[in-house]
Amino acid sequence: MRSAPSKTLEVVPNPHPDRDYEVSMTVPEFTCLCPRTGQPDFATIRIRYVPDQHLVELKSLKLYVWSYRNEGAFHEDVTNRILNDFVAAAKPRWVEVTGDFNVRGGIKTEVRATSGKRSEL
Repeated sequence: MRSAPSKTLEVVPNPHPDRDYEVSMTVPEFTCLCPRTGQPDFATIRIRYVPDQHLVELKSLKLYVWSYRNEGAFHEDVTNRILNDFVAAAKPRWVEVTGDFNVRGGIKTEVRATSGKRSEL
């Protein structure tokens, strides 16, 4: 398996596609660059999803997140890009991606993006 940053999210078969259940993942060390200043932005990325046929493989998620380390991106854009890539790879029944960005310039930003219809668990 790879060990360098990658924009590819890999998936594995869901062992229980007949059941709705929620998977939660937290990435506490997300880093990207401010596209205006080039300064690093730090965030905790939280992903919650109800899988369908596939689960996102965790090491590929780690390498995917690393790929943003030297990339310029606004908070709103990067959160939605993560959501789009997650949906394209795993095709979950429902997913929510939250970017909880550290304070910058006295302002704390939290961006939440969703896709799909959430069922009652």
